[in-house]
Amino acid sequence: MLINHPLLGPRDAAEFTYLGDACLIERPDPDAKDAAERFLEYGYLRDNVAGEMRELWYHEQGDRSWLVVTRDTLTHEITRVEIARDVARERGRST
Repeated sequence: MLINHPLLGPRDAAEFTYLGDACLIERPDPDAKDAAERFLEYGYLRDNVAGEMRELWYHEQGDRSWLVVTRDTLTHEITRVEIARDVARERGRST
């Protein structure tokens, strides 16, 4: 499987480490009243999507960047690759 890195071009998936659902970008507020419950969900509960899913991938054997890869889990077709930092900023998170 090839991942088209936004800065470096096509790279073999073997250069990357898969982390999982890109929802991990949305860390809960540690100061919220229900922080313990939210962190439990954040750390352990994931959707097991059959179809298009946004995932976090780490370019371990390259520039060490984090990417958000939109991939169909049934066909492995990748339709979009974004720098995770840019996705987090779009969602209102600072680095």
